[in-house]
Amino acid sequence: MATRPSWRGHLSLSLVHCPVALYNAIAPAGDVHFHLINPQTRHRVRTLTVDAQTEDVLDRSELLKGYEFAKGKYVTLTQAEIDAVRLESTKTIDIEKFVPLESIDRLYWDHPYFLVPDGKIALQPFAVIRAAMEHAGQIAIGRVSMAQRERLVALEARGKGIIATTLRSHDEVRDAKEFFADIAAPRTDKSMVAVARKIMQQLEAGFDPKTFKDRYEDALRELIKRKRKGEDVVVAEEPETETNVIDLMAALQASLDKRGSDRAPPQRRTASQQRGTGRRTATRHAATRSSHPRRARR
Repeated sequence: MATRPSWRGHLSLSLVHCPVALYNAIAPAGDVHFHLINPQTRHRVRTLTVDAQTEDVLDRSELLKGYEFAKGKYVTLTQAEIDAVRLESTKTIDIEKFVPLESIDRLYWDHPYFLVPDGKIALQPFAVIRAAMEHAGQIAIGRVSMAQRERLVALEARGKGIIATTLRSHDEVRDAKEFFADIAAPRTDKSMVAVARKIMQQLEAGFDPKTFKDRYEDALRELIKRKRKGEDVVVAEEPETETNVIDLMAALQASLDKRGSDRAPPQRRTASQQRGTGRRTATRHAATRSSHPRRARR
């Protein structure tokens, strides 16, 4: 395993414990990142830590961390004081409860990790805990302390390992009612809803993340490639904003018609396929006649 773990500790289910490691389940390293460059010297710009009042340049290692409890007033803490705060869950994921998957609102799901046994001694207890979770058919909830912050974590058996996903706290998630309460609720035309549903049916498919391409990232990489070759880059024009009032039913019907026309036409059968179909049809008719004897003539 080439990558380094994001966290090491123990997984605990009552009196069963085992060493485990958390590995980041996503790899944002593929994103395009930029540095700030001085246009005159073409040198990279370095960020300095400056006193907001005296404008003196300071060394970050000498700084304190401050919590602003009133305008311009701070309680300061050293890193040693922060490190002295120890939680029981600092190096342990202690499973506290099991809950149905559907009981966790999607708004609370945050960051996924792969949870794996850490060392040969952990294999047996890890397998026992994972199997128990799998048989429960529910999501295990525990706590983990990462980057000096305690988070709830949802554990789900998958394959030979466990997916551990940190959960946002209640205070982090905004109430949807604040944003949805003022939305007017006009009466919906049943015929329009029916057409919209047909469009949705034409778009129904299984989810395959491999088909998703970040077109913006791809465009940035293409731009960088062209710039490296010395090509002139033309600034794209802003798309015109649609301001005309549209006939909603006409737009729905046009969308439905377009989706229908975009479908691939049915393939014509070859002569051999047609002959094969004819033989199968004749066989079915013969079987039907044999299974239903004719009535005797009176």
